[in-house]
Amino acid sequence: MKTNMKSPLIRFMFHVVMATLALFSYRSSALAQTTYLPHYSTKSGLASNTCYFIHQDKKGFLWIATSNGVSRFDGTNFQNFGIEDGLPDTQILQIAEDRQERLWFFALNGQVSFLKDGKFYNASNNKVLAKIHPGAVVVSFLQDKDDRIWLGTNSNLILCIDGSTIKTYSSTSKNRNFLDAFLHQDKKGTIYTLSDDCVHRFDKNNFERVNININPLSYMNVANIGNNALVFLNKEGLTSYKDGVLDRLIDIPYNLLKNCSGYFYYDQPKKRAWLATLSGAIAIDSAKKTIKYLQDIAINQVIKDKADNIWFATNQGLYMLPKESSRLSIIDAEDGLSSNVIKSIAKDNKNRLWLGTDDAVIDILNTNTFKTDEVGLDDFKKFRTITQLVFDATSNSMYFSSEFGLGVFQQIDKNTSNVKYLSETNNSLFVIKNFDLKNKYNKLALALSSGVVNLEGYQNELKFNTSSLIDNENFIKGRAYHVYYDKKGNLWFANVNGLGEFKDGEIIKHYKNDALLTKRINDIYELSDGTLLLATDGYGLLFYKNNKIIKQLKQSDGLTNNICLKIFVKDNEIWVLNSAGVNKISNYPASAQIANFDYGKDLLTDDVNDLFIDDSTAYFATNRGLILFNYVKNRSNANGPPVYITSIKKDQEKLPLNIHHFNFTSGNNSIFLMFNAIDFSTSDITYRYRLNTNTPYIETKTRRLDFSSLQPGDYNFEVSAKSQNSDWGASAAVSFYIARQFWQTWWFLVGALLMAGFVFYKLAAFYIKKQKDKEQNDLKLK
Repeated sequence: MKTNMKSPLIRFMFHVVMATLALFSYRSSALAQTTYLPHYSTKSGLASNTCYFIHQDKKGFLWIATSNGVSRFDGTNFQNFGIEDGLPDTQILQIAEDRQERLWFFALNGQVSFLKDGKFYNASNNKVLAKIHPGAVVVSFLQDKDDRIWLGTNSNLILCIDGSTIKTYSSTSKNRNFLDAFLHQDKKGTIYTLSDDCVHRFDKNNFERVNININPLSYMNVANIGNNALVFLNKEGLTSYKDGVLDRLIDIPYNLLKNCSGYFYYDQPKKRAWLATLSGAIAIDSAKKTIKYLQDIAINQVIKDKADNIWFATNQGLYMLPKESSRLSIIDAEDGLSSNVIKSIAKDNKNRLWLGTDDAVIDILNTNTFKTDEVGLDDFKKFRTITQLVFDATSNSMYFSSEFGLGVFQQIDKNTSNVKYLSETNNSLFVIKNFDLKNKYNKLALALSSGVVNLEGYQNELKFNTSSLIDNENFIKGRAYHVYYDKKGNLWFANVNGLGEFKDGEIIKHYKNDALLTKRINDIYELSDGTLLLATDGYGLLFYKNNKIIKQLKQSDGLTNNICLKIFVKDNEIWVLNSAGVNKISNYPASAQIANFDYGKDLLTDDVNDLFIDDSTAYFATNRGLILFNYVKNRSNANGPPVYITSIKKDQEKLPLNIHHFNFTSGNNSIFLMFNAIDFSTSDITYRYRLNTNTPYIETKTRRLDFSSLQPGDYNFEVSAKSQNSDWGASAAVSFYIARQFWQTWWFLVGALLMAGFVFYKLAAFYIKKQKDKEQNDLKLK
C-alpha cells in the first residue's frame, strides 16, 4: 500500500506541447512521491483482517486484537490464539499489560482473561476472573501504585480488582456518570475517571465529581503518558494535563478532529499527534504540518513501536509505516510518470533522472523539484522498451538502447531535440543485449545476439556495416551478454564461452583460467584497485584480479540470491541487484559486510530492472514504478534481534515458561521447543542453537526443534538469532535434567550383570554335571 506524502495529492500531469517534431514528442508535469506501507492480512497469517487494537509487550512482540481472536507478531510470523487457547471470546477489542507482565484481553461479550507465562487464565480456571460479571465492554485499564487493577466500561460501571476482591462503583447521576470512563492516576496516587462531559475523583471509598476542564472527544482520544501525565484530544486540539495544569500542545482544526473514530497516538519526542479517522491516519505536529496516510481507509488505532515504526490497525488488516531511515517511496503512473514499468535508469549532470519505460517513452525526472519531462520516441516498435541508459559526461550526451536499436540525445543541457540513431549501412537487423562506450578512446561496443562489435570513431559517425566487420578485430563471434571498457580502454566481454578480453588487438580467453568464468556473466565493473566485479547468473559475485578469482560471494555468504543481475559502485560500496532483492557490500576488501534491504522485500524483488545510487538516495527502476529510499553509508552491523523461547513441551505436555530449569524423571524424553526472534525490519532471520555449552552451535532457519528420546543427563539449551544485517544477539536459555530410569542406574546394571553371571554359572554347572553323568553312565555300560 502506498500513501501520498503531500496534501492534496497530485494525481494528474499538466501537459505543455513544446513542439511537434518528426522524431519525438515532449510533455511536462509535476510529480509527488508517495510512501510505501507494508501490509499484513490473513494471507500473511493474521487471524482476521478486522483489527481493533495493537499492543507491544515488554519483550517487543506485537499483539493484535481482531474479530477472530488475537495474533502475536514477531516481524515475520503470526501466531494466532482463540477460544480453544483460553480467550473469553473471538472478538477481542483491547489489550493491556501490567507490571507483572500479565497480558489482559477484553472481549466484546464483556469477559476478561489474561496471559501469564504462556498460559491463559479466564473465568473457568481463575477464581478472581470468575467473579467479574460487568455486563458491559471494558474500555480502559489502569494499574495503580498499589497494583490494583481498575477497569472502565462502556456503561455506568467501574471495577477494581484488589487481590482476590472485586469492587464495583457506579454513579447515581443519569447524565454525569461513568459511561465510557477513562482511568488516570496522578503523582499523588489519586484515581480519576474521565468521561465525555465530567471528571470524577476517588476519595478512597467512592468517586466524587470534580470541576476539571478535561473533556476528551472519547475514551479513545485520551492516553496516560510518563510521569503521571495524560494527553487528550478535544475540540480545540491536543492538550496535556499534569499536576493540575492544562497545557495546549497542538492546535488542530476541528474538521480533522470530527472524523476521529479510533485510538489516537501522541509521539512525545517528535511532538506529533496521530489521528485515527474514518478516512485515514493524519499526522500533525506543533507547526501544523500535516501528512495523511492510508487515504479512505478507516483507522481503528495508531501506535509507535520501540523501533520507531508506526502501526495502523484497520478493517483491512495491519499496516506499518517504517521508521524514517527505512522508508521507501514510490513514483508511478498514478503520480504522473508515463508508465509504471521502468526498465532502465541513469542520471545526468543537471541532477535529472532519465527513466526508460516500456512504451517508447523516456521520462526525465528532476530530483530537486520532482518535475518530469516526457520524451516520446518516434519508432514505437523499434524503441518500445528502453533497456539501457548511459550518460556520457564528456560530451554531455545520454545514450539509450532497446533490443532493436540505439540512439543518443546530444547536448542535453540545452534541450532534448538533438537525437541521433545508430544505423547499419545495409539496414540489417541487429539485436542489442548491452552496450558500453569510452569517450576518451572514441570507442563504442555492442553485445549482440550474433557477437561483440567494437566500433572505433563512433563520435564521428554513428553507424556500422556488418559485412565489413572483421573476425577477431572489430567483431567477436558468439552470442554476447555484456560488454565493458576498463579504465585503460580494454574491452571486456561476456559471451556463450564465458569471460573474454580484447586487448592490443588480441583476444584473451579468461574463461580458460577457471570453470566459474565459463558461466553466464550479466554485468562487469572495475574497482579502483583494478579488480573486476563479475555478476554471474547463479554463482554469485566474483572478484577477478591478476587472471584469477580472488573472492566469491554467494547466498551462503549473505547475498539474497546467487543470480546477480546488475552492479553499481558508489563511494567504495558495492550494490548488487539480484533476482530476489538488493544487497550492499561495504568494507571490501578488508572484510566484506553484506547488507540486505529487506524492509521493501515485496517491492525490491524480481520486479527490479535497474538501479542508480546517489550520494544519499538509492533509486530502483521496477515494474511498479520508481522506488527510492535514503540509505546510510558504511552502516555498522547492529545488535542481533532478541530471541525468546515461546513454547516448551515434554512428551506433548506444555510446560510453564517462567521456569528455567526442569527435572524429568519419567516419560519418553521427547522435548519440543519453539522460539521467536523479534525484528520488524526483516524476515531473513537465522537461528543457532546447542544443547550443551561445550558443543558447537548449529545454524537453522526453523523456529521449532523436536528432540526425540534424549539420553539421560544434563542439558543446557541455548538459542540466539541474527538478521542479515546484524551480529548474533543475546541467547535465550533453558536447562533440564533427564534422570536415569531404574534400569539405567549403575546398581541395576551391576545387579543385572551379577544375575546374568549367576544364571550363566548355573547353566554351565548344570551342563557340566549332565556331561559327567553321561560319561559315567557310558563307563558303566562298558
